[in-house]
Amino acid sequence: MVIEWLKIRVKPETREKFVELDQEIWTKVLARQSGFLGKEVWINPAVSDEIIVVVHWQTREQWKAIAPDLLAKTEEAFKVSMGTDTYAIIEAQEYQIRKCLSNSIPKD
Repeated sequence: MVIEWLKIRVKPETREKFVELDQEIWTKVLARQSGFLGKEVWINPAVSDEIIVVVHWQTREQWKAIAPDLLAKTEEAFKVSMGTDTYAIIEAQEYQIRKCLSNSIPKD
């Protein structure tokens, strides 16, 4: 499994709008893509201008196979709905999940 991790800076007064529109626009589009496993949106109660988006993909190849024009059209629709200068992606990371099974952990 591969994780797409995005740190987004938002104007504090638009944070809830961002979360709602992200679900309506981005999640709806991503959910139709091959390899999409799910998505989480994290908010930090102590930091009102920060959102973390975590998208779970089956494989990196499936994630990266999404058509660039679909991504651009979706981002444009999101920008129009959110308004200009209300958010910015300030960090993007990619992770692989390696699970540690509990029965493989030595017991004292």
